[in-house]
Amino acid sequence: MKTKTNIDERILALAEPIAVDLGLHIVRIRVMAGKRRTVQVMAERLSDGLMNVENCADLSRELSAIMEVEDPIAEAYMLEVSSPGLDRPLTDLEDFTKYEGYLARLELDRLVEGRKRFRGVLAGVEEGHVDINLDGETDSTASIPFEWIAEAKLLITDELIKKGQEAKEAAQKKSVADNPETTPEKEGDA
Repeated sequence: MKTKTNIDERILALAEPIAVDLGLHIVRIRVMAGKRRTVQVMAERLSDGLMNVENCADLSRELSAIMEVEDPIAEAYMLEVSSPGLDRPLTDLEDFTKYEGYLARLELDRLVEGRKRFRGVLAGVEEGHVDINLDGETDSTASIPFEWIAEAKLLITDELIKKGQEAKEAAQKKSVADNPETTPEKEGDA
């Protein structure tokens, strides 16, 4: 789910080695059509799952240079590099374990029990299946094969906001401890 199309895949192949060298993890890549194509790259730091403006600029600069040479898209495009945000897409099986206990929305590539969309609290991963305690349905847990999930994302809740703020504060404290000349303002989210 990191990608949807062959072009997305080609860009991911270019972006992943660059991201790793920068200490980043690619969350998702999408090439979106419009008057001018947009290449959307979502990434986060491997160390703490956050992303600041400097991280975005570094990845954008390095990826732009390689895309200029490799030319994966024939027509003009705009490169957009950002953090995945609080309502982040869940694109790897590991994401469903990492965010267990949080509210999410899943959209499948096929009908299951007459529907494609599921909303509820993530309840873990077992043998390649994502478990989700369905919203509004007492004692109802769906176990969905990961490969059936077309799109998934966290839904913003007070608990998720609190966790995000705590992670940001911890990263700021670590940054200041590692480099006393860094101010907390430089560690803001992108």
